[in-house]
Amino acid sequence: MTALGLHGDTGSTALYDYPGPKTRRRHFLYGVLSTVVILALAGWILYLLFDTGQFTGTKWSPFAYKGLQELLLRGLGNTLKAFAYASVLSLLLGAVLATGRLSVHRPLRWISTLCVEFFRAMPVLVMIFFIFVALKVQPLPALVAGLTLYNGSVLAEVFRTGVNAVDRGQGEAAYALGLRKTQVMTYVLAPQAVRAMLPAIISQLVVALKDTSLGFLITYEEFLHAGKLIASNLDYDLPFIPVVLVIAPVYIGMCMLLSWFATWVAKRERRSLKTRAVEVAPADPGIVPGQG
Repeated sequence: MTALGLHGDTGSTALYDYPGPKTRRRHFLYGVLSTVVILALAGWILYLLFDTGQFTGTKWSPFAYKGLQELLLRGLGNTLKAFAYASVLSLLLGAVLATGRLSVHRPLRWISTLCVEFFRAMPVLVMIFFIFVALKVQPLPALVAGLTLYNGSVLAEVFRTGVNAVDRGQGEAAYALGLRKTQVMTYVLAPQAVRAMLPAIISQLVVALKDTSLGFLITYEEFLHAGKLIASNLDYDLPFIPVVLVIAPVYIGMCMLLSWFATWVAKRERRSLKTRAVEVAPADPGIVPGQG
């Protein structure tokens, strides 16, 4: 049986053959070896942490002080505030740029394309520093503006790709019914595109959340900046390690929560009756699309 497969073959699909017993054993061995390597690396890191006394009560007792807890909570609140502003503005900017790129007017399409390619290629940190230093903008607006320009340009491509992925016949049928372009986009194309774009949108928002940590470089008092202040005022050796062990799980937890939400949205949409209704049926061998 070749990799193309036939309908009667239960051991292969249209794209690949299912792995046989030897391949499954080999993959199992790879998995075991990878797990052993990861556990060994984690054990080595824990050994170094214990060997340098990073889990002693002296190094963790400062975190019981109310002042440090309030500083961390205030920094976390500032991080979430910057993320909220940046995510909303990025979605709006992405929608505007995507609309421009899909426009039938060539100058508008060129301007939108130039903006998307420029801001998507620029490093986020460079934009944040330029807005903060050259334009003399306050830390929070500078951070939000840099994140908005970058993530908005990326989301613009996500939106444009999602709209273009909708079957062309949907739009043609809507035009045949007498709908204007705005109505076709609003009532026909956009609702179908959003269903496919949601996981990619949420994944890009994870990037925006992580990039809020760049705010500490321009003295914005976000979560990482609060950790830096705490580490610089502790008087024992290697004070940054306990601070990292406190801050890192919070960042990881927030990003995992958004990633889990994206996965949940994707699974929910796959189970949706509306999504099932537009699934493409497998083609029969020997039938050319558009004929028969």
